Amino acid sequence: MPDRPGPTVAIVDYGLGNLFSVKHACEQAGLRAQITNSKRDILAAAAVVLPGVGAFGVAMETLTKLDLVGCLQEVAGSGKALLGICLGMQLLMTESYEFGRHRGLGLIGGTVERLPVSREVPPGVKIPQVGWNKIYAACGDSSRPGSQVHPPRWNGTILDGIPDGEHMYFVHSYYCRPTDAQVVLATTRYGETEFCSALSWRNVSACQFHPERSGPQGIHLYKNLAMLISQSMPEAQGVR
Repeated sequence: MPDRPGPTVAIVDYGLGNLFSVKHACEQAGLRAQITNSKRDILAAAAVVLPGVGAFGVAMETLTKLDLVGCLQEVAGSGKALLGICLGMQLLMTESYEFGRHRGLGLIGGTVERLPVSREVPPGVKIPQVGWNKIYAACGDSSRPGSQVHPPRWNGTILDGIPDGEHMYFVHSYYCRPTDAQVVLATTRYGETEFCSALSWRNVSACQFHPERSGPQGIHLYKNLAMLISQSMPEAQGVR
C-alpha cells in the first residue's frame, strides 16, 4: 500500500456483500476505503462502491430502511464516481423480476432478469453461474473475439487497459438488460445467453463480475476507479 493513500472511497454497507474483500482491493489500488452506511460519510467520499450478493428485493428494502436510496441517487447526480458490483450493478437498474417485481434505484434504464434454464442448455451450464468467464467488448468494438486487443471503447472507463476476452469471476443467477445499448461496455456469454457484464453511463459504472476476486486484472479495475476519481476531483477540472 502506498505511503500516501489516495482519496477516500465509501463502500456501502447494507448487510449484503463481501465488503472486506472490496476494501482490501481498493487499498491494493492505492485508495482509502471506508465501510459505512452513514449518509454523511457516503456523500463526503470522493467515490462510492455499491457491492452486493443476495436478493434484489431484500437489498432495496434494506437500502430504503437505511434511507440510502435518495443518497445514492444524489451521488449519481453529483458527478462523483459510483461503481456497482454484482448485485450492486443490478440495483442501479429501473426494476428487477427476481422473486416478483421490484423497483431499483433507477439510475440506469433497464431490467434485471433471470438467466434462462432450458433442457437444451449445454452440459456443465448451471444456474447460478459460478466461476471464471470472459468479457468481450460490446457494440462490435473489438477486432475479433478473443483477440486480446484492448478495445478503444474501454478507454477512460473501469475497463481501461484490460484486454478483450479477459477472464473475470462471476457468481450470479440474474443479469442486467439496459434499455440503451450504448451504456454496455462488455458482454459475456453463458450457455446460450449473451448478457451485459459491464456498463458505463456518465459517472456511473458497474460490473456483474467480482473484480476483487478476479486476480490482477480485477485490481487493475480498481486502479481505473482511482483514475476516474482523480478526473472527477475539482482540481482536475480547473476549479480552485
